[in-house]
Amino acid sequence: MINNNIRQRNGIIVPVICCIAVIFDGYDLSVFATTIPSLLDYEPWDLDAAETGLIASYAFMGMLVGTLICGFATDLIGRRKMLMASMSWFSIFMGACTVAPTAELFGLFRFLSGIGLGGLLPTALALSVEFAPRTRRNLVNALVSSGFSVGTIIAALLGLVILEPFGFRPMYAVGVLPLLVLVPLCYFVLPESPQFLTSKGRVDEATVIAQRYGLPDPALQSASPELHSRLRDLFHKPLIGVAIIFAGATFIGQLFIYGLATWLPQIMRSAGYPLGSALSFLATMSVGAIIGAAAMSWFADRIGPRPVALCGFSIGVVALLTMSMGPPTAILYVAVALAGVGANGTAVILNGFIATWFPAANRATALGTIMTVARLGGITGPILGGYIMAANLSVSWSFYVFVIPAIVGIGLVFLLPRRQLDGRPIGSLRQESTPEPVTV
Repeated sequence: MINNNIRQRNGIIVPVICCIAVIFDGYDLSVFATTIPSLLDYEPWDLDAAETGLIASYAFMGMLVGTLICGFATDLIGRRKMLMASMSWFSIFMGACTVAPTAELFGLFRFLSGIGLGGLLPTALALSVEFAPRTRRNLVNALVSSGFSVGTIIAALLGLVILEPFGFRPMYAVGVLPLLVLVPLCYFVLPESPQFLTSKGRVDEATVIAQRYGLPDPALQSASPELHSRLRDLFHKPLIGVAIIFAGATFIGQLFIYGLATWLPQIMRSAGYPLGSALSFLATMSVGAIIGAAAMSWFADRIGPRPVALCGFSIGVVALLTMSMGPPTAILYVAVALAGVGANGTAVILNGFIATWFPAANRATALGTIMTVARLGGITGPILGGYIMAANLSVSWSFYVFVIPAIVGIGLVFLLPRRQLDGRPIGSLRQESTPEPVTV
């Protein structure tokens, strides 16, 4: 019993470290949204909204590159080293953003930091779920994923204290902390993935780590199908049609999340709110995102993912239309929180839907391919929002621009299958097997 308790405590260490890493990931990606008002006011660079929106998209472009590199690099160096490399990479270039002398170099450093950010989240999720107790994998996945929204809240709260007296540069200096604190901790504490070690023939090392952390014997784990076989299956009927619909829905989800989150502080500032209140709306949206992911996952466990995803996009549409009407402040805060529910909660449900609909042999490939397409939505959203802001239209149009994609998202979810491939109705996620950790 004592040994089991020790193993459980050891197993908690990995998800905790990964969650902290994801918090910094969320901070570093969201800090741009909090600093947009200061960047627009920074006279030496003389940026307009369209240029700022383009710079905002650079980090997401970098994330797309990082996501593509991550899978191949992880196979070569392992999940532990990949996590440390990702944190070191984005921390270095966040520090470079702090001292960037021109807007062009600042944009380049944002792109380069995005490469590290793109590799961190999938690696952290894969490691944390692998070391989590088997009966707690979904919970651990949800908690570690929520670290992203926690990072957004921290960015907004720090902005309230730092931006007006000190400007935008110290906000980016915070991004150096993972290199100074978390990377050394990972070096001394974080174990390597037994799955990776086994795949490299280092079974003895994998077995020692598995025993120390109370994991299944890696030598008994079956080998995964060849990558080319999984890709071939994915691009044939009936998987290809469903994959395209999922890709479209997740593309819109990313456009909605990152487009609105990037521009929300500046939109609210344009509506007449002071900087502090404008940033508080971003924190409110992140709180809604955390609550929405948890609540919608609870409902999906009971009634299935498809109706919950429909409800999520619908909540987003209603929230955006409410925000466009300029309601009283109290109602506006509720609408902003519901926008977070509709955006982030729907994204979480769609990922779970993908993981439970596709056959186990194609699950990781489907998730990786679809989420790579979804990254393009994260690139498009900030650019689209920037052009709307630059057009000097009424504040309402800053919300209308995201309403139309959300409505299209509802239509795409309607097209998603009601049954599994074997003809069974799609029930709750709880009835399905727990998805294996995925590195995309």
